[in-house]
Amino acid sequence: MKILFFDDFKLGVLNGDQIVDVSSLVEDIPMVGPHDLINGLIANFDAYRDKLEEAAASGAGVPLDSVRLRAPLPRPVNIVCMAVNYMEDGTLPEPAPINAFTKASNSVIGPGDTMVLQDIPATVFEGEAELGVVIGKRCYQVSQEDAMDYVFGYINFIDGSARGLLPPANFFFQMKARESFTPIGPYLVTKDEIDDPQKVPVKLWVNGNLLQNFNTDDMAHSIKRCIEWISHVHTLEPGDIIATGTNHGGLNPFHDGDVVELECEGMGKLSINIQDDLKRTWERTTRLERKNKGLEPPHAPQLSGKYAPEK
Repeated sequence: MKILFFDDFKLGVLNGDQIVDVSSLVEDIPMVGPHDLINGLIANFDAYRDKLEEAAASGAGVPLDSVRLRAPLPRPVNIVCMAVNYMEDGTLPEPAPINAFTKASNSVIGPGDTMVLQDIPATVFEGEAELGVVIGKRCYQVSQEDAMDYVFGYINFIDGSARGLLPPANFFFQMKARESFTPIGPYLVTKDEIDDPQKVPVKLWVNGNLLQNFNTDDMAHSIKRCIEWISHVHTLEPGDIIATGTNHGGLNPFHDGDVVELECEGMGKLSINIQDDLKRTWERTTRLERKNKGLEPPHAPQLSGKYAPEK
């Protein structure tokens, strides 16, 4: 099942290219806002699944392209992102130690929204294509063997990054938790629709150019291991997101006016816009291209605009 919010955060289920409004079926879920609604639905999904499936199959829908899609998880309790969690197409000699960081829950934006590059002295702004794992029930100190029982579904996830900010020992919060730096969507896919989350093609385009293209089978630490490790640090709640990391080779600098699209196979295509009021520019290249040329640092240099290095 593909679950989404549209227009003024009506709850919908996707049936082909039609959205069926199922808001009336979940009116009994206590809520202050849409974040309570979706988290409550996830936590009690067994009580609603049949009704939602019947509505999707028989209800009158509206065309997908006629509505405004919203972030399907507007404010998760926790957003945990795995750090350096890919083997970079098998080029790393061994996995990096398991590690993670958190992002602000109100940094989430949805399809068609805008990631804003703030007026800060970042050396580069990037966005990492990632598979997001959505938790289905309270999860604390679980084993790898049981970990997938706690998964509700999956989602496209872009991890926005503002790199190079000082001091160097305080980088994750400044780099990752910024306003609008967590695009997700266009919908939430239940886990039964994905045969094997460890074999999902992931692709990211910038202005129609394919720049990231990898598979989740290159993960250093599996989804099961990530859930086990995180849940031994703190409880994961229904609707929480674990972003599983990226292959860094295709990372590239985002510019004002860019259109960025992400597709984890089977999860639709998430499209967002980039806004930089300073109109800064960077070399249009990827990390892998620079590596193959023996260039340092790994990310593209800033060419013009505020904070550009003096020549």
